[in-house]
Amino acid sequence: MDLTDLIERCRRGDQLAWEALVRRYQGRVYGLAMSYMRNAEEARDAAQEIFVRVYAKLDSFRDQETFLPWLLRLGRNVCIDLLRRAKARPAESGAPLDEAPDIIDARANPEGSAEDAERKRLVYRALDRLSDPYREMILLKEIQGLKLEEIASMLELPVGTVKSRSNRARIELARAVLEICPSAAGGPAA
Repeated sequence: MDLTDLIERCRRGDQLAWEALVRRYQGRVYGLAMSYMRNAEEARDAAQEIFVRVYAKLDSFRDQETFLPWLLRLGRNVCIDLLRRAKARPAESGAPLDEAPDIIDARANPEGSAEDAERKRLVYRALDRLSDPYREMILLKEIQGLKLEEIASMLELPVGTVKSRSNRARIELARAVLEICPSAAGGPAA
């Protein structure tokens, strides 16, 4: 079922359509929440709150073409509100890797799965070292796959600022990876 029909059915109170919408986006919403909350239980609570707000605001949503950026913006705002309410307590040592959102292709062959898991751990350790604005930029652009214009709209920044911040974030992520694992500079083994 296409998104426009699904949203229309949700607006009419169709519970099955709502369940389908939640199932379609629950992984992305949880991944977003996990990136902000840095704790699995808090991320689940935040994801639930995000969907409560989506349900409450679905009637005011108009452009189905921009649903994902709208959903992620709403999710970001919920997470920031929850963190503020908790007085921005410091993050734990990082996202539990078994519950972190996947950034490695899930279709990898069995031989490469150990390498993929190690790369995933390395990237998340490196992300923990980034400042919040850079971590957020990597999350929105590289992990969630938003376009620069969508990020600019979400963060209420000029596109040029988003471009430069995105480039700096990638450079800082690469530096953090190299600090953690200097052998990563050699690239994949032949």
